[in-house]
Amino acid sequence: MTQLLLALAAFVALHSLPALPAVRARLVAAGGRAAYLVGYSLVSLLALGWVFHAATNAEYIPLWDTAPWQGHLTLATAPVGLFLVLAGLLSVNPASISFRRGSQPGAIVAVTRHPVLWGFLLWSLGHLAPNGDLRSLILFGGFAAFSAAGIPVLERRARRRLGTRWAPFAAATAVLPFAAMLGGRARPTLDRPLLVALALAALTTFWLLEGGHAALFGVDPRAFLPVR
Repeated sequence: MTQLLLALAAFVALHSLPALPAVRARLVAAGGRAAYLVGYSLVSLLALGWVFHAATNAEYIPLWDTAPWQGHLTLATAPVGLFLVLAGLLSVNPASISFRRGSQPGAIVAVTRHPVLWGFLLWSLGHLAPNGDLRSLILFGGFAAFSAAGIPVLERRARRRLGTRWAPFAAATAVLPFAAMLGGRARPTLDRPLLVALALAALTTFWLLEGGHAALFGVDPRAFLPVR
């Protein structure tokens, strides 16, 4: 478990860097925003790979019994989480994590101001239930806690950064998914990043179900389904 804890700590530390404006500014100034994003993404993928490798090789210590309904929960939440992550990264969003800059926020902000963090949270919680062992609790519970804790941090940063633009932006959006729409403060719309994210999430989900997940992690996510 030691390697898993170290890998998870390194992942959390790496993803805490954007919350340090001085450090982020120096990195961007050294190589430019594009180089920073590419380099940061590559290092993040390597760190994520280390986390999963450590989790796969950690000792299996069962904690609770699993049931088929838990696998259905994963199938319901993981694709939605993946879509939110992709839509958030591909859309302009002045309040949260995004690969893009621009003046017009993407359509996904009508759903929530923090789609990437909500996506990781859904994905993590969906994978936690059907994996009733200690290493999965550390892995997916850690991701879920980190995602949930990041929302108020990004809220404070956005409020300071946007200044007078924060009030009208916050009035038309919400932290909780769909709260702004249900409250009549936002209307559902479609844009290109949203459609691209939907297509990528659907294709990735299909590939994972058809053998990709088993090839990467040694687990078939359809194993709990009844054989016909």
